Parts: sequence; structure tokens; C-alpha cells
Amino acid sequence: MSSPTDFTLAGARDALRAKEVSAVELTEAFIGAVEAARPLNAFVTETPDRARAMAKESDARIAKGEARPLEGLPLAIKDLFCTKGVRTTAGSNILSNFVPPYESTVSQNLWDAGAVMLGKTNMDEFAMGSSNETSAFGPVFNPWRSRTSNAKLVPGGSSGGSAAAVAAQACLAATGTDTGGSIRQPAAVAGIVGLKPTYGRCSRYGIVAFASSLDQAGPMTRNVRDAALLLRAMASVDPKDSTSVDVPVPDYEADLERGVKGLRIGIPKEYRIDGAPPEIDALWAEGVAWMKAQGAEIIDVSLPHTKYALPTYYIVAPAEASSNLARYDGVRFGHRAKGAHDIADLYEKSRAEGFGREVQRRILIGTYVLSSGYYDAYYIRAQKLRSLIADDFTQAYKKCDVLLTPATPGPAFAVGAKTADPVSMYLNDVFTVTVNLAGLPAISVPAGATADGLPLGLQVIGKAFDEATVLRAARAIEVAANFTARPQPWWRAA
Repeated sequence: MSSPTDFTLAGARDALRAKEVSAVELTEAFIGAVEAARPLNAFVTETPDRARAMAKESDARIAKGEARPLEGLPLAIKDLFCTKGVRTTAGSNILSNFVPPYESTVSQNLWDAGAVMLGKTNMDEFAMGSSNETSAFGPVFNPWRSRTSNAKLVPGGSSGGSAAAVAAQACLAATGTDTGGSIRQPAAVAGIVGLKPTYGRCSRYGIVAFASSLDQAGPMTRNVRDAALLLRAMASVDPKDSTSVDVPVPDYEADLERGVKGLRIGIPKEYRIDGAPPEIDALWAEGVAWMKAQGAEIIDVSLPHTKYALPTYYIVAPAEASSNLARYDGVRFGHRAKGAHDIADLYEKSRAEGFGREVQRRILIGTYVLSSGYYDAYYIRAQKLRSLIADDFTQAYKKCDVLLTPATPGPAFAVGAKTADPVSMYLNDVFTVTVNLAGLPAISVPAGATADGLPLGLQVIGKAFDEATVLRAARAIEVAANFTARPQPWWRAA
């Protein structure tokens, strides 16, 4: 172990319990790593003083034999989670000075489990984006670079800051949120693990809303075991969130090594898309072979309404966003424009100044599809298609236990390469949005790399509230793939 920042989450937990390292030592190492990683722009707000105080308390608890499950483990929190007394921006100018007087349930669960907060990570504005270029605080840069170019690459989005921070070893793990792929897609292009739990597994209370029927919090970690460990702490039923579900939260870590022998792995034919790089299909085929070699049964399945998923998502999500973002009007909190001459002018100026172009685009789309005369033609039709997409999965799971697919249609691309073409950007979520529309759990696992050395991920999709099987299958892929590559720390010299 050359540095405490080389620990995995589970490894650091075990080292703290064995008193091989103190929480203060671990935290100081990560505070230094966060500072060194500033050229990546992964953090919006750093909280070193709070981290030191939390670590000191953790060491006291460990000394007394009162360690909690995540005692003394330094984490990063996506800046969509409200953190009491710590600025929460959602990556937007309209919330650039917002300091919440309350804590999100997920982050509170983590602090109650003993975790240490290093800071808040950068993200696409209001989680609307696939590349972390829509943030009001500037783009995040992927720690990975192509072997054949020094071009700065995107880390995926919207949880790009969390993905970059984990990949750069600037935290042990991080939280993300996933509305259409915002955990899994950045995890795939940053070479880490990202798990989107079943809708309702984690409370949405205190998470700044994008699309309420799609948003779900989840862990972003260095390996599958860490995702199992972190999800157990994040998940809970919550009376403050009517969509959180009262189901037991199992010990996900306990079942990880059960393997996939006897599991039925579904391969959906609709996930083979024209124009995808041959490396994606090759990796997928390799994933199938790994599963087969470990005793799983491979079954071809069909999800016939997959082709409608992206248009359905880009009607439902903007519609809910236009409703959720109506509250940002410059009156009660957030950015307030100066020089307004009446209330309507205040609303217009505050929102025009506070929201970026992508957020404005989605609000306009959402308002349009909800408007009189278009509601039935767009929104109601999209909701019917959403039911058909969910039913596709129900039918598939009569034949199989989990599905195996690619996580993204390609590796990380250069910053600025797709900003002028929103449709091209939206296509990055082609393999992930179906899962959110159906409310299912799914994970992205690093499984290979392009010829240029950029990471690629495979996705495992499971049945509702069956994260345990998803994690088992993901662990089997992780073992077979043995993806041990790490990005060269070019940012330390920046």
C-alpha cells in the first residue's frame, strides 16, 4: 500500500478496524488528493474542516469499540444532495448561494453510519446532461486520457464529478443520482462501478428534483464490493418520501461471492444498434462468454419497445422537470435578478439568468408537451409507452434472472465534441434510459478498454428490489474481466 488513497472502501474499513491506519490519517490523505485533483474540476465545494472534525470523532468511536459500518471512511457527495449548512448548488447559477437548513435522507444515513464528508461534487446543471459540460461551474475532466491524444475527455454525466473523483482516487467512494443513466454512464466511461438501485430503494428526500418518477440515488465506487457496502448504508424507507418502499435492506456484501452458476442471463437483441463501435459488441460477446464459462445459462430475449425508450424518456423527463423547476422564481431562495420592475419581470429575469441553456431547453420541451392541445399527443402517449417498456422487462424476466447489455454506446469523448448537437448527446443514454422508465436496478462494471486505452463498461439489469443478484452477477464480470488499469495522474502536474 503506497498511499492511504489506494484503499478500496472495504479495504479502508478493514484497515481502520484493525487500527492499521487512523481515520484522521486517512482523511488527511484524501484532503490532499482532493486538492491535487483540482485541475479535474470534480468538486464544487470542499469541506476539509468538517472532514477533519468527523474523522476525529470516528477515531474516538473506534477507540471505544463503537465503530459504525462506515466509520471514518471519506466520501464525496454529488451536489444534488442537500447538506445541512453546506452550499448545495445542483450545478446551477440559480442555486449558487443556497445553503440548505436540512440534510437529505441518503446523506444523513451515511453520516449516521460514520462516513466522513470531503465535499460536494460537480455535476451537469440540475442533473440534465450526459457529459458534465452543462454545469454552471465549468466542465469536469475525465482522469482518463487516450493513449493517442492529450485531448481532455468528458467524464460522462450527470454524476461526472463523482465519477472523476472516484477514478482519480480523490475519495473512497461517492454518491450519484440516476434519472436516465447518470450513475451508470459516467461510471462506464470513467472505469469505475456505478449502481442505480430500484426506484424507491433509496429516499429522494432532500435530493434536488429533476424528474421525480425517474430519479434515484446510488453508489459510485472502485469495485463491486464497495457498491454493495455503500448501498446498504444509503438505502432505507423514509416517511418523508412517499415513493420510498418499505422492504428489508439485505447485507449485499454477504452474497457477492455466490457466483452465477445456474443463473439465467438474458441477452436482449434490441440492444444491438447500428453504428456502435465494434469494440462495444466485442466486449458484450466477451461478457456473455465469461458468464457461460462460470456456469450461467445464456438466453436470448426480446424487449420490443426499446426503440421507443429515448423519445419516451425525453418527453416524460422534461415534462416533470418543467413542473419541478417552476419553484425557482427568484422569490424565496436562490438567484434573484436585480432591476426587475414587477413580479413577472422578476420571474423572467431570474430564470433567464439562473438557468443554463440545456436546462432552459428541457423546461421549454416539458412545458410544450404538457400544454393544452399537446398533452394527449405527447405526454399521455409517452406514459402508455412507458408501461409497455416496463412490461417488456416483466415478460423477459419470466425467462431469465438478469439481463446483460453494454453500458454505453462508446467510450469517453472529447470535451466540446457533442455540445452543438443535443440529439447526439442524448444518444449516450440509449442503453440506460429503459431501466429508469421501468424503475429497475442496474449496474455498470468496468470490463475492458478501447485500443486507445479508454475504459468500457458492461451493464447488468435486474428485477425490482433484487440488487443482490445484480451485484452477484456484476462481481462475476469483475472477476472475469480483471480490469486493473488506472488513469495516469496527468492532473497532478497541471
